[in-house]
Amino acid sequence: MNEIISILNYTFIQRALICGILISLCAALVGVVLVLKNYSMIGHGLGEVGFAALALAVALNLPPIYVSVPLVVVASFIIMFISQRKGESGDITIALVSTGALAIGIIITSISTGFNVDVANYMFGSILSMTKTDVIISVIVSIVLILCYVFFYNRLFLVTYDESYAKTKGISVTTYQFLISFLTAIIVVLGMRMMGTLLISSLIVFPAFIAKGLTSSFKELVVSSAIISIVCFILGIILSFFVNLPTGASIAIIYIGLAIISKVMVRFANGAL
Repeated sequence: MNEIISILNYTFIQRALICGILISLCAALVGVVLVLKNYSMIGHGLGEVGFAALALAVALNLPPIYVSVPLVVVASFIIMFISQRKGESGDITIALVSTGALAIGIIITSISTGFNVDVANYMFGSILSMTKTDVIISVIVSIVLILCYVFFYNRLFLVTYDESYAKTKGISVTTYQFLISFLTAIIVVLGMRMMGTLLISSLIVFPAFIAKGLTSSFKELVVSSAIISIVCFILGIILSFFVNLPTGASIAIIYIGLAIISKVMVRFANGAL
């Protein structure tokens, strides 16, 4: 315990914890909407877009976040636009965009500097490399998301469950969809540093997936997802520290374990076991 307390005195550890908790919270909040609307794989898809953006940033010797944010945001808008306007399935659109982005990223990497430390950190995660800029962006995104749920809860509920009825109530469904898409893109870019592009989708999908089987209302789902996400992050950090494992993988393992336990509990409660 004394060792943990002493480690918390380091600034980079404090940044990592603040960013981790806030990103986990934000990922859970957007994850509720994305999972319920069958856009659960958007985190994985945008993570691969982020990889391509990172490869481009490294090749051009530019700050990764300044390249990743606009490109991932544009990709999220393209996914939403194609899905809404062309009638394509959300996951199919995500698969098309992500596959193309991954191919481009690999090509850029192969003809430039190759897989260096920066690329590896974004692919597999390196939470201790969080910067002051990451903290500021995490705080801003968290405030925006929480305010959205506080002031527009009813509208988000309608947009998530019944778009047609929401439109009859005069709600601009497209505006809210693109807002969620934009926030998701920002969270993915921030989360890549923590979870890596390969595991970022777990941060978005698992909290809502686990909470969905344990709750009976939208409000309970939102609150439970947020709590589960933060708790799993903290447990993952602890596991990573004591067993010397990668942080992103440790958090993902905690999610998987909790998902299995929750499903067994639900089946047992329903008399299926």
